[in-house]
Amino acid sequence: MKPTISNILVCVTQQKTCERLINKALEFSREGDSIFIIHVAKNNWSFLDNDKEGEALEYLFGIAKSIGANLTVLRSDEIVDTIVEYAWDNKINLLVMGDSKGDHSENHFYKSLKNSLDSVEIHVVPN
Repeated sequence: MKPTISNILVCVTQQKTCERLINKALEFSREGDSIFIIHVAKNNWSFLDNDKEGEALEYLFGIAKSIGANLTVLRSDEIVDTIVEYAWDNKINLLVMGDSKGDHSENHFYKSLKNSLDSVEIHVVPN
């Protein structure tokens, strides 16, 4: 039985492989649930000048659109804080993110999100 979830946030990077994260969010979702997709780029990152990264974001945008979700791209040097604020603003119940290299107990990004979003379930999708 799926948990009662109304708002799901998917954290993506500028890689086409993040489609698997969106698909995982779809597995968790039920009719009436909302899926939000976010990519936070540091202020000095120039992803639109990079053909591969721009193409990947456009690809992910197409996937988001096909499932009725929005892909939001934000700029911030405080990536965790920006995701946390976005999650609060959108009343997120579940956050889906990709697995980083290494053990989660050593993953600063995961720990920071978990500490700030203690009432949000975080599901890490393995590579």
